[in-house]
Amino acid sequence: MTNFTYPIAHAVDQTDDYHGTRVPDPYRWLEDPDAPETRAWVQAQNALTFDYLCRIPARERIQKRLTELWDFAKAWAPLKRGGKYFQLRNTGLQNQDVLFVMDTVGDEGRILLDPNTLSEDGTVALNVWEVSPDGKWLAYAVSASGSDWVTWRVREVATGQDLPEVIEWSKFSGAAWRKDGYGFYYMRYDAPEPGQDYVGTNYAPKLYFHRVGEPQVQDVLVYERPDQKEWFFGAEVTDDGRYLVLHVNVGTDVKNLVFYVDLEADFAVVELIPRLEARYEFIGNDGPVFYFKTNLDAPRGRVIALDTARPADAAQTIIPEGADTLEAVRLIHNEFITVTLHDAHHRLLRYDLEGAERGEVPLPGLGSIPSTMNFFNLTGERMGDEMFYGYASFVQPPTIYRYDFKAGTSAVVFAPPLDFAAEEYVTRQVFVPAKEGVQIPMFLTHRKDVVFDGNAPTLLYGYGGFDIALVPIFAVVRLVWLEMGGVLAWANLRGGGEYGEGWHNAGRIHEKQNVFDDFIACAEYLIREKITSTPKLAIQGRSNGGLLVGACLTQRPDLFGAALPAVGVMDMLRFHKFTIGWAWVSDYGSSEDPEQFNTLYAYSPLHNIRPGTHYPPTLITTADHDDRVVPAHSFKFAAALQAAQAGDAPTLIRIQTKGGHGMGLPTAFQIEEWADVWAFLVEVLGIADTSH
Repeated sequence: MTNFTYPIAHAVDQTDDYHGTRVPDPYRWLEDPDAPETRAWVQAQNALTFDYLCRIPARERIQKRLTELWDFAKAWAPLKRGGKYFQLRNTGLQNQDVLFVMDTVGDEGRILLDPNTLSEDGTVALNVWEVSPDGKWLAYAVSASGSDWVTWRVREVATGQDLPEVIEWSKFSGAAWRKDGYGFYYMRYDAPEPGQDYVGTNYAPKLYFHRVGEPQVQDVLVYERPDQKEWFFGAEVTDDGRYLVLHVNVGTDVKNLVFYVDLEADFAVVELIPRLEARYEFIGNDGPVFYFKTNLDAPRGRVIALDTARPADAAQTIIPEGADTLEAVRLIHNEFITVTLHDAHHRLLRYDLEGAERGEVPLPGLGSIPSTMNFFNLTGERMGDEMFYGYASFVQPPTIYRYDFKAGTSAVVFAPPLDFAAEEYVTRQVFVPAKEGVQIPMFLTHRKDVVFDGNAPTLLYGYGGFDIALVPIFAVVRLVWLEMGGVLAWANLRGGGEYGEGWHNAGRIHEKQNVFDDFIACAEYLIREKITSTPKLAIQGRSNGGLLVGACLTQRPDLFGAALPAVGVMDMLRFHKFTIGWAWVSDYGSSEDPEQFNTLYAYSPLHNIRPGTHYPPTLITTADHDDRVVPAHSFKFAAALQAAQAGDAPTLIRIQTKGGHGMGLPTAFQIEEWADVWAFLVEVLGIADTSH
């Protein structure tokens, strides 16, 4: 370690009164990302951080190996529309994936949209895309510098030319095409006040219909609820084109309402499920009978049929709740195709429309059907005879399979040509005893020849929130860690969605401390079983996982050898005051509630930093354009941690410019960031051999 002179972050006399408790906030000024003093602080912090990282001898070697590993062809499952296939591909080091259109699966096809041509540095990304049912039009949304704000355009598939219309001020929205291709439904906000686009709160979105070929000013307002400013609208049109189905969410609460509009009748909005009683996800319909995946009276999920002609009647259960959590359902080949979570890894099952089992589509091992925020790697048509799905594990990149329903067999249609000896690695699952007798699943991936004598460098990763399951996923960047002899420990904490509603509820609001206790239990297990030791143990998490790392870092600074909190929610008293932060109250609670304030204040990372403490080496990462978890969280946490650090361990913050919450970050930027992260761990954990 070395001594550091950190950039001065002056403390201001700012104190807030929370229900009689006075709480100082000396770095409030860092909440303004565009203030000259904030910009100067960011520049000084980056100068210190990059100077330190670039002096690490292993960094250049790590970046070279990352680049080598990253340079392999990648593809997503093809999507069929109007007799054509649409597929995202990447030749290897392209900053953004490219959208192709093909006449048949496996042909070369042609480029329909290349986001790499939209900016010189690759910071404009394809965020969402939807093809009209006839395959004639592509509605696509791009975002700049990682922002959640997107701009929609419409492209003619035959010519590859854009129509003149531009749709702005949309976020968290898809495009729901009418079946005749006449236009699509989407969600947007009113334009924010000047200077508030990256920090201002986002309330009261509206659902609009956009006609192809017309300017945005002529878009038709379909639905709004100014009396319910926290509602979100997700729209989709049924396969028969008859109904517009609206999923109405309140913040990030997993419960939702369901409304619909009969597009062949009076266009009135019918409140089919008007109460926040459970989660409902529309699957499809047969006329007025709607199919839903729901956790109503079934914490791990079931499939129901609801006859909209008789909404007062009880729903019919088609697929009852099982031992595994039901994560996704699709209607393909006129069957229900289900993706279930079996101890945090995926299974793929078939059922007929009456709910009778038709067998399993076997997956190769302990892995998952990968997805991004906007695309699930499982596609097929309602009456089609084929299905495409991706499979990935910690060491196998997404491989695309075609399932033939007539033959009942799967065949590989795309296998990534990765230069990595996956057979030299092993993944196993262990169950860690936590408080209250709960068993926490954890995957361990490592080289087969790793010796467990307490000295193996280990990266413990977690999330634990918002009903999100942390399944085995592939990330090429982690291969470098594994090649260096590192162990990847992947923890499935309470608060996530691995075991249904009960598992989620056990890690939210007043139960949030369970998530941190689970993570600490996993760390103690790794040490107790001599997989690693404190000086060799690093913890990592992103977003809500960044909060996890921040909380565990402040609660048990003695337990970890390094901490990597990324884009974390660090100020639990003010998170709801920025952009979409108010939506997280369903998982966290709010400081405006006296009882919830006490819970939040007890674990808020920013407010539990103690001066005079020896904190482990810490590399905080964020981005200057993060308009989801605004960078002020990381800025204030870094300033406070640096001021409190009593030891000589580095306490650094890396601030990505022209970056956001992580979506759409160019490949080149990702390689640089991960080279910095791994070099930091090599240095602070004392990893001697970083060669391939």
